[in-house]
Amino acid sequence: MTVHRAYIGFGANLGDRLASCRKALAALAALPGCRLSRTSSLYETEPVGLTEQPPFFNGVALLETEGDARWLLGQLLTIEVDLGRVRGVRWGPRTIDLDLLLFDEEIIASVELTVPHPRLHERRFVLQPLHEIAPALRHPVLGKTMGELLEALGEEGGAVEVVSP
Repeated sequence: MTVHRAYIGFGANLGDRLASCRKALAALAALPGCRLSRTSSLYETEPVGLTEQPPFFNGVALLETEGDARWLLGQLLTIEVDLGRVRGVRWGPRTIDLDLLLFDEEIIASVELTVPHPRLHERRFVLQPLHEIAPALRHPVLGKTMGELLEALGEEGGAVEVVSP
């Protein structure tokens, strides 16, 4: 069986943000045929898009999985629902958000799934934790490392503050 490397962004800004992130990571670790391999620090970040909402806790996890990207997306959506996620306003507040950022070096463009995540390279709250756990990782479309993308972002992309090691 092939084992894939999936990088998953996670975040929360409603309720007990820390507990929500921990529950999401535990749910990822419990998925069949999966192993939670690495987890970044948690970062507190200001919201992007819809800015009139509470700050987020964000991080990135490396999940090794025997499932394919579409199977994993389904699992992420189920975990979100199980943890109280209600989809409403785009970029609005949420109890938990799980995004499939990268899946091996695959490039997927379908109605239900786009990998790599289309805004990954524009968001410090994604790049900073990705760089923390996989500094040499290359964006499969842009060809740059997470560090190079982070450096290119400069002051844009939102400030991040480490919450936990």
